[in-house]
Amino acid sequence: MRFVHGLRFDNLRGDIYGGITAAVVALPLALAFGVASGAGPIAGLYGAVLVGFFASVFGGTPAQVSGPTGPMTVVMAGVITQFSHDPALAFTVVMMAGLFQILFGVMKIGRYISLMPFPVVSGFMTGIGCIIIILQLGPLLGHPTPAGGTIAALIALPGLLAAPNADAAIIGLLALAAVYLVPAQIDRIVPRPLIALVGGSLIVAFLLTGAPVLGDIPTGLPAPHLPRFEVEAVPQMVQSALVLALLGSIDSLLTSLIADNVTQTAHDSDRELIGQGIGNTIAGLFGAIPGAGATMRTVVNVRTGGRTPISGALHSLILLAVVLGIGGLAERIPHAVLAGILIKVGIDIIDWGYLRRLREAPRAGILFMVVVLLLTVFVDLITAVAVGIVLASLLFVKRMSDLQLANITTITHDGDQSSLSGDETAVLAQAGGRIVLYHLTGPFSFGAAKGMARQLAAADQFDALVLDLTDVPFLDSSASLALEDSILQAQERQKHVFLVGARDEVEETLKRLGVTELLPEGHHHIKRIDALRQAAALIVGETAP
Repeated sequence: MRFVHGLRFDNLRGDIYGGITAAVVALPLALAFGVASGAGPIAGLYGAVLVGFFASVFGGTPAQVSGPTGPMTVVMAGVITQFSHDPALAFTVVMMAGLFQILFGVMKIGRYISLMPFPVVSGFMTGIGCIIIILQLGPLLGHPTPAGGTIAALIALPGLLAAPNADAAIIGLLALAAVYLVPAQIDRIVPRPLIALVGGSLIVAFLLTGAPVLGDIPTGLPAPHLPRFEVEAVPQMVQSALVLALLGSIDSLLTSLIADNVTQTAHDSDRELIGQGIGNTIAGLFGAIPGAGATMRTVVNVRTGGRTPISGALHSLILLAVVLGIGGLAERIPHAVLAGILIKVGIDIIDWGYLRRLREAPRAGILFMVVVLLLTVFVDLITAVAVGIVLASLLFVKRMSDLQLANITTITHDGDQSSLSGDETAVLAQAGGRIVLYHLTGPFSFGAAKGMARQLAAADQFDALVLDLTDVPFLDSSASLALEDSILQAQERQKHVFLVGARDEVEETLKRLGVTELLPEGHHHIKRIDALRQAAALIVGETAP
């Protein structure tokens, strides 16, 4: 296995151009995400440098470019607010999140993260987009973001609208217009966010001087910070780290799928999680904000020729060179310009594709999406995702149980016998309607257990039950115990019970739970005809004079 996944040197020209272009796109976004997180612009830049470099070198998606993203920034802002009394705790949470991601990769659970239901993903991504927009309305109008999250920001909004800083509002709206209206031909040469950043800063420097700017920004390489813990804060730290780890993993792997589609390659999910985890662990160690696979930067990289980890690593090195030289210039960047850029990011994060399909989408999916969206905006991400997954899982279990119960076929002497052989049909007729055959098809799990027991118990008018498990590949513990209940109820009513055709895996489960021990010797058959003949012989023998 290669030390660097996907590393090759036959595409150097494309990788160099892709890395440079991705760095140009990343610069204004990293500054904006750093400010939005509450950690400061330099933390955003070093997040792009560290996560971008180590995720490229150790990750599993060769063309992916990583760095701070909107979803990760929203969560990080909450972490910094939560541990505002000691910022070292917040960056320890980032390190813990990175270690969780490495653990996810080592345990090879990357493939399962992508199984999250789409309406849940859509709901929390749309919610994150709404949060970014709501929190940036204050800076767009020349005021700091009100403390207290989205609810506080919405409550304060009428007052902010009533007393805007005119210079800030003008430059913020101009920046927002620039990221939307600059022609595509120019955007391909110089990205719109960079045009908004440079142009807005120049206008504020010479014309709209009343707009608030970033102010003093530290320069130089960051000093490492050792992990710090407070015993009473550990549960909250673990919870926040898990949210960052899960969100970063989902964000990165979704971007990996996009990169695969564009480059016609296949990423390594578990290796990608390890790479992202290493990047975030080191980012936290140096006081930088966390990141993930960044969709826009990855697409820009690929479209301009980037195909290997060289482009992602080069993007980080270019940003490092820039951050060591622009500290003085960055101090003049207006908050309102960054707010305008971030509002565009928030609008792009909203899942407009799913929203456009709401009329045609299943009602259950719409409900899940709306619930997760509202919980994301007004409660918190972990609650939103947890509730969404639970709701979606319950619906899935209900639908699967309905399908499983529909696969229990009841066959009697006067019912549909199309699935029986001639000999089997003759035996049922010979028994005079006193045998019922239950033919189970497909896997059976806990969701269908109760309905299965109820369906199998509705056979009082028969003297013998034949349970045909020939076509059952899997039977979980709950379904096995439901089968046990059915057997016990039949035996209490003096019914004969026969088991047919259990596969080795099913047989092992039934033996382990003691279900097969309930059957008398000779009542367990491989072939259905043998069970039917024995059942008929017992019934005829009991009624003979």
